[in-house]
Amino acid sequence: MPSNGSKALKLQFGLINHKNRYLTAEAFGFKVNASAPSLKKKQIWTLEQEDQDCQVVFLRSHLGRYLASDKDGKVSCEAETKENDCRFLIVAQSDGRWALQSEPYLRFFGGSADYLSCFAQTIGETELWAVHLALHPQASLLSVARKRYAHLAATEGEIAVDSNIPWGVDALLTLVFMDGKYCLKTSDSRFLSNDGKLSSESGRGTGYTLELKSGKLAFKDCEGKYLTPMGPTGTLRSGRCSKPGKDELFDLEESHPQVVFQSTNNRFVSIRQGVSVSANQDDETDMETFQMEIDKDSKKCMFRTNEGNYWTLVSHGGIQSTATEVGANTMFDIVWLGRRVALQANNGKYVCTKKNGQLSAVSDSAGEDEQLILKLINRPILILRGENGYVCHHKNSNTLDANRSVYDIFTLHFNDGAYHIKGACGKFWYVSNSGLVCSDGDTPEDFYFEFLEHGRIAIRGKNEKYLRGDQGGILKGDGEIADSSSLWEY
Repeated sequence: MPSNGSKALKLQFGLINHKNRYLTAEAFGFKVNASAPSLKKKQIWTLEQEDQDCQVVFLRSHLGRYLASDKDGKVSCEAETKENDCRFLIVAQSDGRWALQSEPYLRFFGGSADYLSCFAQTIGETELWAVHLALHPQASLLSVARKRYAHLAATEGEIAVDSNIPWGVDALLTLVFMDGKYCLKTSDSRFLSNDGKLSSESGRGTGYTLELKSGKLAFKDCEGKYLTPMGPTGTLRSGRCSKPGKDELFDLEESHPQVVFQSTNNRFVSIRQGVSVSANQDDETDMETFQMEIDKDSKKCMFRTNEGNYWTLVSHGGIQSTATEVGANTMFDIVWLGRRVALQANNGKYVCTKKNGQLSAVSDSAGEDEQLILKLINRPILILRGENGYVCHHKNSNTLDANRSVYDIFTLHFNDGAYHIKGACGKFWYVSNSGLVCSDGDTPEDFYFEFLEHGRIAIRGKNEKYLRGDQGGILKGDGEIADSSSLWEY
């Protein structure tokens, strides 16, 4: 069974106290407080464990230092290594909140503003923390017990946990944080109810609190029961258990972009006919869908098939889907040409479509025969996060903010190598004459996506400039180069 090439995402989150303020690690003096009203970089904590079975956890700040408490309850965040004072236990409450207990001293951590300590002998309201996941909310969900992925089964109106690999748009799930709880949203914008049905509205039965066990996630419903795969297809619904066992545990995995290529002969690139990668099909199925995996170091791209193999360069420039491991010949450079792309193989040649449809890396330049349409298929709903936060409608104008701790969900429509981006009100994004990205367009405007880094895209407007978040947190379409201000998690 092919794995998805993904590791479980590191659990990063914000902790919200009883006054609705986030635990913050200040850069100055390694001090901690609970004063921030929203989740930004300083409020993000990473959960680390020594091993899977040990209940002790360590909380690492954005500065790479560990939260600690001494015997007198004094709290600091200066430790560079996992010292004894950094050992905590999570005591999960029925409402999903956590109490953090110092393992060596058995006291509880709490407080507000600058007055934080770890000296309480019992858990009161001031010692309770709500958990707000900080990772990008779109992911694949893997059942630990079944070793199968969740996906939308639209005709049955349920989420089934029976996929060997998370393939296609149906495998995309969005975690929506509402009122301190999480909803699971399918790719067709429906919410999972605890009875296993899908609902267009969120409500009491669609909210879950997150619990952590051995680094895995469990979803607890409003009745205190846990989501679990049931029956032969693994219908996801609440079971009978009021304590999470292996059947109730899940990993969140990064959702890689999956794409379809169309060649100049108007046919889709496919592996349906065997190992040679050829543009010879008229419809899009799993056999015409390829997962893009971008190497973090070289920024080159690999293309994985739904059978788990990679495209690879073979003798005489041929491209076959036979590689089981990543190597130099499975790496391709993508040349971004607006509505089209070209692929350059490890031999320095560009990939062209031969008369019989076969792809072959034999061209010295990227002309018409080397151009392909690349279509992203597994982001019908788009959530963008930049270096300073999420993209969100501005409260009182038609512009967009790029520094928010909450996100808006936009819909993506493909248009001949470009994309139209639409907001909840049904209006479209466009770049104004002054370079502002506005969200109240009556007619769609083209934007071009460039998959430049692992997990991040750059977006160009029709003015050829990159979308970027400026110093004031406004989304603008005036970037000359793709730098950290114009790369977006999606």
